[in-house]
Amino acid sequence: MFFVIFYMGLLAISKAYDNIAVNKPAYQQYPALTRDHIYDASNAVDGRKSDLRWDGGQCAGSIDDQTATWWVNLTSIHNYWYRAFLAGRLLGFSVYVSNTTDRSQGTLCFKDDNFTINTIPPVFTTNCSVHGQYVIYYNERLQGVVYPDGYYSYVDSDLCEVEVYGCPVTGFYGSNCSIPCPDVNCQYCHIETGYSQCCKPGYQGHHCELACPRGYFGNECTEKCNGTCSGCNNVNGVCDSGCIPGWKGYHCNEECDRGSYGIGCNETCGHCRDVSQCSHINGTCLTGCEAGFYGDVCKTAITGITGYEHDVLNVGSIQTHLVKLVDKNFRRPVKKQPYSYL
Repeated sequence: MFFVIFYMGLLAISKAYDNIAVNKPAYQQYPALTRDHIYDASNAVDGRKSDLRWDGGQCAGSIDDQTATWWVNLTSIHNYWYRAFLAGRLLGFSVYVSNTTDRSQGTLCFKDDNFTINTIPPVFTTNCSVHGQYVIYYNERLQGVVYPDGYYSYVDSDLCEVEVYGCPVTGFYGSNCSIPCPDVNCQYCHIETGYSQCCKPGYQGHHCELACPRGYFGNECTEKCNGTCSGCNNVNGVCDSGCIPGWKGYHCNEECDRGSYGIGCNETCGHCRDVSQCSHINGTCLTGCEAGFYGDVCKTAITGITGYEHDVLNVGSIQTHLVKLVDKNFRRPVKKQPYSYL
């Protein structure tokens, strides 16, 4: 969970959680540039709320345009509670939580569909049961879209202070962030209840008690192990049970080096006519054997035949046929003499 608060007027709110946004890196689209930096994006996370006038030097401000974006980088992934001081042209705004600066890759935390110019509060607070590294404010006025009465034809990021409350270290919850998350494989838990919200890579289930099923690993068990793995680690996908024959590497994504094959690439290719045509899986010589050897892996020497037959055995398609004939009969074929009539 996170708590997000927007301020445009001063209001004292007491929370046991830390404001983890204060003095963190911030950005805004179309910044209003001045020499004295009175509208910088960082003003919205500087912790100051004593002068909330537009030109008081404590608010962030951008140039009026069709879209407005402001975000704070919490520098690591957190669960939190969010509060911000709001200024005038914010009707229809949205708040996202994301692990990147791209809001489309995050979760929509809040979308204003009800506020009017008379009801938008000076301080807005929302709770989100998600976690992330970036809190993103976004608003838009797109051409061709009809907006409710009271909406300005342009938007900006007039934010005087944005506060994000949560635990500074993951894996803990409670008002003082001192209670370890109860589930050992829980990566992020609800900061008030301790209920698991996200499992550590390699685990799933309501209490993160289940390892990924065989063949899967990683966050939410969505990554698929390499098909050349004999069995991969449920956390990081490393093939810690080894590779199928012909493959090597931590993830079994590398073929055996030239001249080797089999389980662990521990077998050496035989007397292949072309060693580059030795199968990295089972050692079969795909283009045949060198002179003097036969068999699928060309490791059996040919013996007991003449040099003439030796040459014949290694000529084109005759090779396989004659080698099998010699091997089967284990003797030199005898040439029949023609009949003679006396």
